Amino acid sequence: MNFSAATDAFERFLRVERNASVHTRRAYGADVAQFAAFCAQSRGLGQEDTPRAEETAGSAEGEREEFLGARLSPSDCTTQDVRNYLAAVHQKNHPATQGRKLSAIRTFFRFLLREEECEVDPTAGLAGPRTPKRLPRPLAVDDCAALTAPLPDGEASAELSMKELRTCALVELLYGAGIRVGELVKLNLTDVELDRGEVRVWGKGNKERIVPLPHLVCIALNSYLERRALSGLSPQPTHPLFSSLRGRKGEAPRRLGERDVRRLLAERARQLGIVERVHPHRLRHSYATHLLDMGADLREIQELLGHASLSTTQKYTAVSVQRLQQVYDRSHPRARGNGLKQSKQSSRRESSGREEEDEF
Repeated sequence: MNFSAATDAFERFLRVERNASVHTRRAYGADVAQFAAFCAQSRGLGQEDTPRAEETAGSAEGEREEFLGARLSPSDCTTQDVRNYLAAVHQKNHPATQGRKLSAIRTFFRFLLREEECEVDPTAGLAGPRTPKRLPRPLAVDDCAALTAPLPDGEASAELSMKELRTCALVELLYGAGIRVGELVKLNLTDVELDRGEVRVWGKGNKERIVPLPHLVCIALNSYLERRALSGLSPQPTHPLFSSLRGRKGEAPRRLGERDVRRLLAERARQLGIVERVHPHRLRHSYATHLLDMGADLREIQELLGHASLSTTQKYTAVSVQRLQQVYDRSHPRARGNGLKQSKQSSRRESSGREEEDEF
């Protein structure tokens, strides 16, 4: 079995057995194809008969990698090939990307071992690169409140536009429920139960969870859905919760995508004059951090966010501790710098007191 056939079987494995997302399947497939092309080129395979640049001017780079992958079998790869490949991608990729590429290749060869298409796993014993830990950067509570507040159109328009109602409901749901942007755009009208105050979310791995909705989120969604029903947009319950305002060339309004949500959120932040970069996942970070600051239990936050592991949720505790340290350093008299300032001030007062005693 060559790399091209093995990659097709690997994609089916990820889709059917692992139930991986579209993004994971696309990224893993591209990583394996890139590794196959690297191994083929390092062996000099297909250098003479590789399609010339003028013949493949309109084709994608993936077609060239697929051509090279067809000239090599995965069973021919060695640990040294994997090492050389990681050394090559080390020069131009972030450690997180390097780790993902190694994870894709390792999963690929473990799949081939299970299918008895390969006798040895060349990735066995290889350690991934050290990824620098980055703490989440939540927004301030005031910024989140400003993002969710409606912005009237015109000078003194009491009635909000359909676009503004949709944006308010969208931002309220991102911050009030802490869902991912990929989960948001998958929502249908039937997934929202305003009477019960909850939403059914399909997360990573197509896992279902129920997330409670705060009262303000229910109000924003209800206002949006009422105006949407009056305008005749998507009356069917199986239609998307968030869609475009109008269709193209007589077609039905399309479902909003992740890029549309990011654009709407960035535009809203610019209108409010928020200098910091605002994106949907940062609202999710803010949701978790603010819950933790208000005394929510870490296990409860894990269930609300849909994290499979508690270690993923624990990063928000580091954010809260860091913020407490900043408050301590800014406020406590024994904090770094404050004690020195107070000692200098007290020494000045003592010296001035002695001068006054000398005068008398």
